[in-house]
Amino acid sequence: MNHFVNIHFLGAAGIVTGSKFLIETADKKILIDCGMFQGIKELRELNWIDLPIDVSTIDLVILTHGHLDHVGYLPRLLKQGFTGKIIGTAPTLAIAEIILKDSAKIHEEFTKKANDEKFTKHDPALPFYTKIEAEKTIAQFQVEAPDKWIWLSEHISYRFQYNGHIIGATFIELDVYGKRFVFSGDIGRPNDHLLEAPKKPEWADFLFMESTYGNKLHPKDNIQEVLSQLINETIHKKGNLIIPSFAVERLQMLMYLLWKLYKENRIPNIPIFIDSPMGNNVLEVFERFPNWHKLSTAEYRAMCNHMNIIESYKETWETIDDKRSKIIIAGSGMVTGGRVLTYMQQLIGQASTTVLLVGYQAEGTRGRQLQEGAHEIRFFGKYYPVKATVKNIESLSAHADQNDLLHWSSNIKNIPENVYLIHGEPMALDALRVKLKDTYNWHVTIPKLNDIEQISIN
Repeated sequence: MNHFVNIHFLGAAGIVTGSKFLIETADKKILIDCGMFQGIKELRELNWIDLPIDVSTIDLVILTHGHLDHVGYLPRLLKQGFTGKIIGTAPTLAIAEIILKDSAKIHEEFTKKANDEKFTKHDPALPFYTKIEAEKTIAQFQVEAPDKWIWLSEHISYRFQYNGHIIGATFIELDVYGKRFVFSGDIGRPNDHLLEAPKKPEWADFLFMESTYGNKLHPKDNIQEVLSQLINETIHKKGNLIIPSFAVERLQMLMYLLWKLYKENRIPNIPIFIDSPMGNNVLEVFERFPNWHKLSTAEYRAMCNHMNIIESYKETWETIDDKRSKIIIAGSGMVTGGRVLTYMQQLIGQASTTVLLVGYQAEGTRGRQLQEGAHEIRFFGKYYPVKATVKNIESLSAHADQNDLLHWSSNIKNIPENVYLIHGEPMALDALRVKLKDTYNWHVTIPKLNDIEQISIN
């Protein structure tokens, strides 16, 4: 008997963000990830368009991990009629809860500011979703453990497998009518400071593989050397080192590296301020799930005690007014919102300021503009000249590079019937397509947004 599986590429196809893949079978309709589009305006506007499917027929959502571009669309999914369970590992759902609540708060605050100051063409501007809608979404969360097969029907089962990248992250193996569909999610690095190396899939009939850095190798920077040099330059300039940081993983890794440098007497006791309400909550997730990372409880507490954790917006301004040389780590990592904008507004016009970018900067974000040498930057409806020195450390990325991606896929014993490359910009997608073809002689497809692939299973 022939079974048909339709794959709907509803996001992260031909682009990096907006991860959403619908697996439609006669038994079940399963959505893998449900993320927001980020980056250029044209992509962000896609978030406001309802999905081109009947959302009420989706049975469940399974999450690879908790990042915004993998979970941030969930409240909109509920608004469009989804009523099923949202399933992930315990740390993934803890992170997703933090991110959804924080995202809703930012949407509401930005909308109020836009309406009060009239810097938007929308009258009135509306939040993408509210805190109440985020809470309703969180009520549908269901925790499942990694490494065990969970049956959804007689013919469909799935399993989470540890994937590094961020705390709780997994790749998903989905067995459908005897064929294995593997969704990589975001793949971590083999030698991460905080996380174990990702596990590797051993069988994949259909592989859906991320390619964010499909055309790059991360530089082999000596991170500690680069950081200590920048910190000593900052002290010499009597300035500030601002590090825009993603609240999940990057913030905790930076804290760990800075604490280690201080402990080893490689940097002086410069004040370090952590200004990321969401990042503070993520720190608690690290404390709650010690088996998901390398830090011991004692190390974790010593690291936190060494930092100044900012609790209020009033403390943000006190930190700006503090005349000492200091390190400020603040959200968000691509400078798209969050507390880092307040520091940028006040300090980016000073030559004594250094801005250190430490992760992937999507096209259209302020982070990408700074990375590419913008002479001015716009936020809160105004332009601010960039007099600060801007530096970039790509090797702190939580994403696998091209070699890591090849390594991750190297244990697959069979030849996949098809490999679908997702989560990449065009050049990265094509470079990885060629590399996989040359290395393994695999058949590789690069789907476009809203493509539907029909797979026939005998």
